[in-house]
Amino acid sequence: MGWFSSDKGNSPDAPKATADGGFIAPDRSKRAHCWEARDAYFGCLDKNNIIDSVKQGEKADKLCPDETVKFDQNCATSWVQYFKKRRVMEYQRDQTLKRLQGEGASDIAAQ
Repeated sequence: MGWFSSDKGNSPDAPKATADGGFIAPDRSKRAHCWEARDAYFGCLDKNNIIDSVKQGEKADKLCPDETVKFDQNCATSWVQYFKKRRVMEYQRDQTLKRLQGEGASDIAAQ
């Protein structure tokens, strides 16, 4: 269960609601746990040659069950989706840069 799941606060780690109905942001240690779980999950995906865990969700869940559960438990649902999409975007960016460098493109200094 992510921080903002429909669990209705039954989890001891569920975020506390504020008076205006919002939620208190995760503290530094909760963010660190999320990032550790994300890195372990992505490491498992790399080991199994899975780039897009959104499109290949069933395969990712089958090959990385423990990492998937920890990632989902330690990160907000919105963060999980963001990290998964960002992984694909960064892969595509890196592939484009490699292709351009192979075609002889050169870096332009930032101004």
